[in-house]
Amino acid sequence: MSTEIRGTAHFIQQENIRLQKENERLQQEVVRLRLILRNLGNLNQMALSIHPETDILMLLDQILQAALDSIQAEDGSLLLVDEETQELSFVVVHGAVRTKLVGHRIPLGMGIAGWVAQHAESVVVPNVQSDPRFSSRVDQAFHFKTRSLVCVPIVFSGRVLGVIQALNKSNRKEFVNADLLMLNVVAQLAAAAIARAEKVLLGEE
Repeated sequence: MSTEIRGTAHFIQQENIRLQKENERLQQEVVRLRLILRNLGNLNQMALSIHPETDILMLLDQILQAALDSIQAEDGSLLLVDEETQELSFVVVHGAVRTKLVGHRIPLGMGIAGWVAQHAESVVVPNVQSDPRFSSRVDQAFHFKTRSLVCVPIVFSGRVLGVIQALNKSNRKEFVNADLLMLNVVAQLAAAAIARAEKVLLGEE
């Protein structure tokens, strides 16, 4: 067998191995996405069947967890707008500072989360240090390091109820537009749950 033929055979063999690994990775990704969609479907059913005894915070916690799992983010939070004080309050937090950050407040408009709430626009920021909207106050106060983030508004009937933000994609990868789309889907689910909870609390349902 000539050197050229041996080289071609080796290349084909290596390419087959690469394609097999890629196929296995894609199959695993499909399984993961199916589980996420099933989970979101279950959460949607729970959001639609909210009653006075429903633990809305637990439901929002599960919604946030589904969001972070879906885009493979290490940390994240769900903040709600306090219209009286014009602040964003950290209602649900996952990750390294979960126990410390819940209840913390930031002024509406401060940082990227505040900007998203104020403008009702979604953003993907691959490197927060290069974005002038980023505020390091929360990072410094809680000894945290935000590298990258994706943040989307929670909107219902034109009213911004809050925001969901995911921080630091696992394996130091960058967030992409597909992550933004997925987070927007989850934000719509959160908006429906919050709006329904408000109606239940007011006795309108």
